[in-house]
Amino acid sequence: MPINIKYYNSFILKKTVNNTIAGVSAYIPVFTGLPWNPTDPSSDNNDYPAFITSSDNLDGKAKWTSDSSTNQDNWIIEESRIRGGFNEVEVGYSPRAYLREDTNEGKVRYNSLIYSGVYNSLTGLNETNVFSVAEQITKSIDPTFGSIQKLHALDNNLAIFQESKVSRALIDKDAIYSAEGGGTVTSTKLVIGQVQPYVGEYGISTNPESFANFGTRRYFSDKYRNAIMRLSNDGLTEISQYGMRDFFRDKLGEVNDRFYSETFDCPVTTWSPTLNSIQVNDNIDKIEKGLQITIPQLNGTDIIARITGYAGGGTYLVLYFDQSIGTPSGDDVTITKFVKDKVVGGFDAYNDNYVISLQKETNFLTETTGQPLEENPNDRPYYYTTSFDEGALGWTSFYTYKPSFIFSLKNDYFTTNGHELYKHYSNNQRNTFYQAETPDASTVTFVFNANPSIVKNFKTVNYEGDSGWEVLSFESDKQGIYFDETKPVKSYDEGEYVDQGVTYRAGFNRKENKYFANLVSDSTARPGEVLFGNETTGVKGFFTTVKFSTDATTNVGGSKELFAVSTEFVVSSR
Repeated sequence: MPINIKYYNSFILKKTVNNTIAGVSAYIPVFTGLPWNPTDPSSDNNDYPAFITSSDNLDGKAKWTSDSSTNQDNWIIEESRIRGGFNEVEVGYSPRAYLREDTNEGKVRYNSLIYSGVYNSLTGLNETNVFSVAEQITKSIDPTFGSIQKLHALDNNLAIFQESKVSRALIDKDAIYSAEGGGTVTSTKLVIGQVQPYVGEYGISTNPESFANFGTRRYFSDKYRNAIMRLSNDGLTEISQYGMRDFFRDKLGEVNDRFYSETFDCPVTTWSPTLNSIQVNDNIDKIEKGLQITIPQLNGTDIIARITGYAGGGTYLVLYFDQSIGTPSGDDVTITKFVKDKVVGGFDAYNDNYVISLQKETNFLTETTGQPLEENPNDRPYYYTTSFDEGALGWTSFYTYKPSFIFSLKNDYFTTNGHELYKHYSNNQRNTFYQAETPDASTVTFVFNANPSIVKNFKTVNYEGDSGWEVLSFESDKQGIYFDETKPVKSYDEGEYVDQGVTYRAGFNRKENKYFANLVSDSTARPGEVLFGNETTGVKGFFTTVKFSTDATTNVGGSKELFAVSTEFVVSSR
């Protein structure tokens, strides 16, 4: 027996097409799958629907079309009801399985962590783009210690580096504490477990680029506290205290957090307007992706573009842009970049050293005016690259190269400079970094300070090692405004000269494989002095500062070892 239906409701999704009705363009709904349009008022006989012809680009039926004359995104929904009387209640919204966001503005939570769904390569499940608000997927850290600058996972622990604090969080496990305070680690469903701070008020400041790790050791800088730090199994250690506390206190204090704009001109050797590219041969070490470039035009209006990529390297670069470069009016372009001081760190696996480079990119600009602190700031070094040796527990050397990035692969040590990648220790040309044609000199500075309370007269300087070392300076401590100094001492080969067929040495001489030289004074006259300068030998003082250096002619680029340095002195006064 048929059942009497009191109420029936259904919805029909219809596509619209662009038809011309009485000379006016209009969008007409079409039944999906049917070759006719029952609502076309332009039909000659309104009792029968007009057919949709091929001129409507429907091929006899309603469908999605690429015809630009149709509105591809225009769909309508019609409601069909049985026994739906006039002005009856309309169909409302059903319960929704989602939450409405009152605002779509982004939120920056600088002290929080967030994680997505999992990626399972075995099953092909990829939920790395799923951030379900129904689950607890955030973990907040104490905001009083600043923003999170660096994360580093080691085994099942996550190290969290904030500006003023270093903490660790358990990954895929949690620590449960008993009433007596004892801790037990247990596996849970937590992705990020409890956050536990390390002892010590140290952080990574705003220099995550200083981070490096090797084995269980992690290194980083904290310029806010003038410290270079090591995080290991024994916790935090301030390794800058190993003989370099004053140096890092002064140099880290000069590292600037602010960005400054730097502009430089590049002469263009080749223009390629159809390819939106140019070729430059100057300042290529300063160019990188994302920089802003200004290209003068013939019509007097400059084009502002951004560098999206480059090719080449060495002596030239081909630059590509995000827009047309038009018709240039000259042969120069201006490039603008924002620079910030950096503390670049990395680990040298070849020598087992932590290498850190303090780089003044802002050219010693002041905080307020942006003007140089000195008339010629380039007179002083604008970067310092040094290394820490765990075996010696000290800072062993300064280097003359300025790396942009530092890393090790297996037992090889690599750095980048500009657009080039360099492998260190790869040839016998020592002290030759990057594109330098001649080696840099190695220098060693030390102090003679035996019997500190006795005034001494230093007469000689001697060393054990290879030939090729010279003395650049030999100075005593200051006595008021005066101090004694000697003439430079030439190396064994460079000090050789021949007089009337006899060979003499003006610098170091060699005896029983040990090099020695007399010290000739080069001091200025003091009040009351009768003999001074080269009329006397040696220098007088409590202590002396000596600077040794490799020469420029002996075994260039080869190994020159220096084992020990000594001096002979006599007591001047007690």
